[in-house]
Amino acid sequence: MSRLAELIAQLCPDGVEYRPLGEIGSFVRGGGLQKTDFVEQGKPCVHYGQIHTRFGIFIEEAVALVSDAQYDRLKRADYGDLLIATTSEDDEAVGKATAWLGSGEVAISGDMFYFRHSLDPKYVSYFFASSLFQEQKRPYLTGAKVRRISDKGLSRVRIPVPPLEVQREIVRILDRFTTLEAELEAELKARQTQYEHYRNHLLSYASLAAHGRVKWCALGDLVRICNGRDYKALSAGDVPVYGSGGVMTYVSDYLSVGPTVLIPRKGSLDNIYFVEGRFWTVDTIFYTEIDDALHPKFFFHYMKQMKLSRMNEAAGVPSMTQRKLSSIRIPIPSYEEQQRIADLLDRFDALVNDISSGLPAEIAARRAQYEHYRDRLLSFPEKAVSGSDAS
Repeated sequence: MSRLAELIAQLCPDGVEYRPLGEIGSFVRGGGLQKTDFVEQGKPCVHYGQIHTRFGIFIEEAVALVSDAQYDRLKRADYGDLLIATTSEDDEAVGKATAWLGSGEVAISGDMFYFRHSLDPKYVSYFFASSLFQEQKRPYLTGAKVRRISDKGLSRVRIPVPPLEVQREIVRILDRFTTLEAELEAELKARQTQYEHYRNHLLSYASLAAHGRVKWCALGDLVRICNGRDYKALSAGDVPVYGSGGVMTYVSDYLSVGPTVLIPRKGSLDNIYFVEGRFWTVDTIFYTEIDDALHPKFFFHYMKQMKLSRMNEAAGVPSMTQRKLSSIRIPIPSYEEQQRIADLLDRFDALVNDISSGLPAEIAARRAQYEHYRDRLLSFPEKAVSGSDAS
């Protein structure tokens, strides 16, 4: 029997009481803090946007500071309080929370609450990330484009309240999952940096020349750069339609057949795509017809490492012209060497970018496993309320 099962059998064999958040703590609304108020030296503060973008289950140190004078005027959370973002354009993100485990108080902005309670801080934070919380909060969301939740709505959400020892054991188990995920994400980041360094080295002229004769060619001599076309008159199908941001939709007809490299004309210029099979492109992204002397995957990897965004000269939306692309000069080693380099980079690329294999797939699998166990661990049989208790 696991330690958690032993604790449950010993401390709450008849189930666990579920209580409204409003009965076990209080919500305090922040306000009066904008990102423009951040200073280089001062006292710690948290803006609600940072809960969405910077923080996980808990934080021990703020990433922003506010002046001493403003800090004294703001609402301040203390150790163990839950910091809750109350607004978002995404329903799932409304109510995203993090436990404040820093030393001393921290000031908070508007569009957030701190929740002061007597439970294990990380236990409550894990609950706010759970499916049980997501399901209960939905009836209390308001607003059209910008969605919100009030303290009145949050107060009605019911949380299972096992004994403190059980809460802490659940936290210990879930912390192991989140630590492993963090380690995998750190490894992925390191591998991505390593991959970019390795790719840049392999595609450098010095490295290419070390393996044989290399000639320089204008891209326009080896690649025909073609404009995309409108697709809206086409019926739905299984042919992907690419724009500069990726696949936009699927249609029944096709513009061309790969292998091809897609290069944005406007927008995200560094989003280079390699496509095999049938495809369609809109007018914000070029497709290419590649000469037999140029290995398609070698061409793809070379264009990715070029960072075309650095060549943008447009004042508004980043853009690239056919003339500028055609004039780019690239080193061309033997076809065999192109194949060797493409194979090496394909393997590395799969390790750090492929969502069906490699580290991204492992991280996705670990995250799914964590979410499954988190929801299971936070689901208890509800303790029956006796007549005397109900009165």
